[in-house]
Amino acid sequence: MSTESTEVIPTYPVLAVPADGIPAVVDTPEALASTRAALAGGSGPLAVDTERAQGYRYTAKAYLIQLRRQGAGTHLIDPVAFEAGQPRADFHELADELAQTEWILHAANQDLPCLAEVHLLPHHLFDSELAARLLNLPRVNLTALMEQALGLTLLKEHSAADWSRRPVPQDWLAYAALDVERLVDLREWLLERLDEAGKLDWAEQEFRHLTEHAADPATPRRDPWRRTSGLHSIHSPVGLAVVRELWTTRELLAAELDRAPGRVLPDRAMVELAVGFEKDGPPHTFVRADLRRATGFTNRLAIRHEAEWLDAANRAVRLPKSELPPRTQAAEGPPPPRSWERRWPTSYARFNRIRPLLIELAEEWNVPVENLLSPDHLRRLLWDSPDHTDATAVEATLAQLGARVWQRDLVVPVIVQNW
Repeated sequence: MSTESTEVIPTYPVLAVPADGIPAVVDTPEALASTRAALAGGSGPLAVDTERAQGYRYTAKAYLIQLRRQGAGTHLIDPVAFEAGQPRADFHELADELAQTEWILHAANQDLPCLAEVHLLPHHLFDSELAARLLNLPRVNLTALMEQALGLTLLKEHSAADWSRRPVPQDWLAYAALDVERLVDLREWLLERLDEAGKLDWAEQEFRHLTEHAADPATPRRDPWRRTSGLHSIHSPVGLAVVRELWTTRELLAAELDRAPGRVLPDRAMVELAVGFEKDGPPHTFVRADLRRATGFTNRLAIRHEAEWLDAANRAVRLPKSELPPRTQAAEGPPPPRSWERRWPTSYARFNRIRPLLIELAEEWNVPVENLLSPDHLRRLLWDSPDHTDATAVEATLAQLGARVWQRDLVVPVIVQNW
């Protein structure tokens, strides 16, 4: 007879229906005025979420903004309805009216960029995902936290939907409303545990840092085309140039059509064309038959723009050698520590001495090591570093890099002592 135990997976009631019913979409000036009045007259924190159409549209702009406050109910704002011929709506007046209110978001770094675009940003923030990370909880997605904290679960069947669709289906609106339905309760649960763990001040510093940098422009990537899936299978500079020119053409078309780049032309199509070029040898010119042999160029939208793809591919093969991309991209900032041993042996030894001690420190404080100190901050501090330092210098460097006070208080003594 088997004595193996079977793990019992708990089941939770599903939060399926908004408490006040499915709210009407706020898409007129009159409805927005009513929303503003209701929220201004509410009490307590403001629960906030957004829905985007990544995977369908070119940008990551918000297509729905969910707001909920005690005494005010849930409000679903359609920002597109308020663009008035501009690229984005402007909700700065609503933001000003809620400036003294704490806003609750889950994974705020995902929502803040699109909220910044419509001038709807908090002055006071609580991030439930970041709070859970500081508590070192095993799972920090919203559904898992709702289950652990409130004994309820959320359905996520519409998380990857095309939220640019109009009108938004009623079941989608219910899903959106439920994402903010119990955020205030989750915040209370997390606050209690942060206080018990002595980490409330840490969380406040983290939230303040997020708020202060919410409107910072994104740092542009260098050579973003190198993130093309499957690029590792291309080995020649000319093959890389083919992908680069196709990628650039696809970006321009995707922006013009407001379509996700992968829906205009899949990555695999660009890579397959370049690999075929390397395998067969350089043709005098690419022709339509070359495109038709590559998977991905045969969808309706790709066929419509065959002339652009051919121009891009042929432009790549005609480039002089001096304009071809290198096989590998130079690192931005310090190279990864594993490559330091030969050129920077002292820094290499220093990193391998300090990093394990920070892991031990993180375990002692029950916090993920990447939250104790950003890996990038540690790399920049230690790479090609001087033979001698002191606490003041390390503190100043980490502060300049953006490490918070609580992080510096914990890690600086360990770093200096083991320099």
